[in-house]
Amino acid sequence: MLPVPEHFRPEKVGDVWKVDYEARSREARAWAERFQIPPAAQDRFRIALVLIDVQNTFCLPGFELFVAGRSGRGAVEDNVRLCRFIYQNLHRITKIFATLDTHYPLQIFHAPFLVDEQGNHPPAFTMVAPEDVEAGRWQVNPAVAQALGLSPEDAQSYLRHYVQTLAEKGKYQLTIWPFHAMLGGIGHALVPAVEEAIFFHSIARYAQPEFIIKGDHPLTEHYSALRPEVTHDHHGRLLVGLNERLVNAVQEYDAVIITGQAKSHCVGWTVGDLASVLEERGQAALLSRIYLLEDTTSPVVVPGADFTEAAEKMFAHFAQKGMHRVRTDQPMETWPGPIGQALGQA
Repeated sequence: MLPVPEHFRPEKVGDVWKVDYEARSREARAWAERFQIPPAAQDRFRIALVLIDVQNTFCLPGFELFVAGRSGRGAVEDNVRLCRFIYQNLHRITKIFATLDTHYPLQIFHAPFLVDEQGNHPPAFTMVAPEDVEAGRWQVNPAVAQALGLSPEDAQSYLRHYVQTLAEKGKYQLTIWPFHAMLGGIGHALVPAVEEAIFFHSIARYAQPEFIIKGDHPLTEHYSALRPEVTHDHHGRLLVGLNERLVNAVQEYDAVIITGQAKSHCVGWTVGDLASVLEERGQAALLSRIYLLEDTTSPVVVPGADFTEAAEKMFAHFAQKGMHRVRTDQPMETWPGPIGQALGQA
């Protein structure tokens, strides 16, 4: 492994600050020369690192949906390890993908979208079940429906379809989330320490990072980076189609490492969808190329809801399908599967 550059400050990983791009650019090129790091295009064994929603809104204390895990510092501790992992394996990581949860004020999982009989909006973390909608406990706010180009009646029909579809597919119930990852806001941005590591990798390896937007459709939740929780409306019309980019990455790269926030939600659903799509297409053998980096991701743990066990069950299921569960404190050349085979023989 390579050493960690001197500019990295673990104590700053939980803070917001401006990356000094010019300084990092000069240092990255000097770093590449010092350690004879070749351009990524020359990699014979190609490794993609996929970072799910490593954004301020999820990763910094004091922001809207900080993923604290059971330790209370989950995402911050995760990102300290993640930054070190990127720097130490700079010469091995061919390309970095980063998904960005992206939201607007008026969306189905934000409080203004729904009202009760008195016109009150649901509090954050309200779970909306099909029976709540059928009983009229929650209905679409007519003003929001009109703002989105829907009639109140059609919007209510869609809401019934939406919560019922979630139940039929075994998804989480419609959850009212606090405003988070708002497009144009500071919460939407990548964690500065991670952004800095991605930028340093890009300059040192002449590798363009790729950013994947998800979650901006007003009528559906979008935990997975591949597709939303509900794909079609009550008329059978497509809301959001499958994002093929990560599916293609598993085909294009010899190994794909996935991590980010939160393990129980966006990471878990992304990996689950990726597995389903590959299996549906008769490409289940490619699952052995997927690595789940586990000490850089944490589950959602909030008062009254601890998703730690749910996340563990998901990842155990993924391992049974042939994916690899790994950690940053395990040298990559000791990892199982194609990465260990390639690096162990190098």
